[in-house]
Amino acid sequence: MSEEATGARPDATHLREVGLTGLGTYVPDETVSGGEIAAASDIPRDVVVEKMGVREKHVAAPDGDHVTDMSVAAAEEALSDAGLDAADLDLVLYHGSEYKDHVVWSAAANVCDRIVAEDAYAHESYALCGGAPVAIRHTAAQLRTGDVDTALLVTASREEDLVDYGDEDASFMFNFGAGAAATVLEADPPDDRTRAVVRESAAHTDGSFSMDVVMPAGGSKRPASADTVAEGLHALSVPDPEDMKERLAEVSAPAFLRVADGSLEKSGYDRSDVDFVALTHMKRSFHEHLVSELGVGEDGHHYLDGYGHVQSADQGLALREGLDSGHVEPGDVVLFLAAGTGYTWAATVLEWRG
Repeated sequence: MSEEATGARPDATHLREVGLTGLGTYVPDETVSGGEIAAASDIPRDVVVEKMGVREKHVAAPDGDHVTDMSVAAAEEALSDAGLDAADLDLVLYHGSEYKDHVVWSAAANVCDRIVAEDAYAHESYALCGGAPVAIRHTAAQLRTGDVDTALLVTASREEDLVDYGDEDASFMFNFGAGAAATVLEADPPDDRTRAVVRESAAHTDGSFSMDVVMPAGGSKRPASADTVAEGLHALSVPDPEDMKERLAEVSAPAFLRVADGSLEKSGYDRSDVDFVALTHMKRSFHEHLVSELGVGEDGHHYLDGYGHVQSADQGLALREGLDSGHVEPGDVVLFLAAGTGYTWAATVLEWRG
């Protein structure tokens, strides 16, 4: 009997190959310039544009561009890129912002319904801004073992809404922008539809940072009320910015490189093999340090100073820019490298086929 008829799964020696077959991105039309951020925050424009690395960023319209709207737009582009219909999907996974259309609510199920993925199940995965490599890692494991055959990963963020430009202690969040990204992953896809082969991943968490970035009210510890709204407690805040900065400075670069090296080694590569790094948006000097340590030149990365930081959509947006500029070509080793507050660092290796 066939494997399909018996329900058997591939054994460890016959794991299926996972291919990325579709990529989609979306950003709102409205933008905010670095100069406007500087004016709203009383931070010099050159600090915002050069040090923070925000030439401009996209922001969501107040009456639209909710995370599900943006996810659907990116998903439709990714499915078209893969040459698939939503009916072909077995899984829809949302790995974007927890700040979404509604609280205690599944954005994944909403996206699944709106794209009419009638045969798929939907769920969500949270690693905050480190979500893209983590979501690919988990879904690739399902695909390799035969748990699902075709999956759509979507992410979106409009956390710019949560930033208080008058709070200097939260200035590292002034780069938050809005947008979305989507990828289609398939098990053993035909060569003519395989854009990239998904290789191995690595991740690391230092939970001592788990309380360093919080929204003071709105959760079970301090439910929303008229008082919490009046006190402005529904914006992201950093209780002790100097302490966080001091501790993070010592561990973040080594942690980024630790997961990069781990994913590369498990994939049979090292830093000298990396052709393009799709990296979370961060201050310019830190970005330059990491890409230098990884040994990629000017064509081996894209700095997202025209987008800002769009949570776990950063990797998809950077990859799109790399493809559009011709800096990602067949045969390239692409490294998705990310980190999310909490603090989790994660990486996944792709072999680009084109």
